[in-house]
Amino acid sequence: MFHDIMGIERALPWLMLALGCGYLAGSIPFGMIVARLFRLGDLRRIGSGNIGATNVLRTGNKPAALATLLLDAAKGAVPVWYFLATSGDLAGQAAGLGAFLGHCFPVWLRFRGGKGVATWFGIMLAIHPLTWAALCLTWLAAAALSRMSSPGALAAAASGPLWLIVFGRWEAVLLAIILGVLVWLRHHANIRRMLRREEPKIGEQTR
Repeated sequence: MFHDIMGIERALPWLMLALGCGYLAGSIPFGMIVARLFRLGDLRRIGSGNIGATNVLRTGNKPAALATLLLDAAKGAVPVWYFLATSGDLAGQAAGLGAFLGHCFPVWLRFRGGKGVATWFGIMLAIHPLTWAALCLTWLAAAALSRMSSPGALAAAASGPLWLIVFGRWEAVLLAIILGVLVWLRHHANIRRMLRREEPKIGEQTR
């Protein structure tokens, strides 16, 4: 037991480092940066005011939305890949949690960030590509049926732990549960709009 405690104490600084690096990567507001580069204006004054790809798409600029999607996914995937390769599973997962928290609560934007879906997908891609593929199909099915992005995100987030179990990746199930709960919490306003049938369709421009 003493050796177990010492092992945790030795690992803790590396886990905190991974969490911190993940947070810094995740906190980069790529949606706002891309919106400015494409001269779309202040993303917080467009549509839902969210800084993610779905809101960028509401401007009608598909290249800008795609760039935001890829960059937001990359800031989740890259820290996880790095720490998985250099420090192991726990550090990789800590980096993933940090990246998600950084996107949702960026210090640069007074902790008012996005909902984290693209970053979550990037994290899952780095943890287990086959699970990521299953989650993409889950998102596509739910989004196609509803013609809305939010049901796709909610369905994918809820199914994340289940897909990991199916593929035998038990070591990442707890992280998937935590991130899935956070995704649902970040979509509380969308859930209320869906209940009122006021949630915008995919690609619908709202100004």
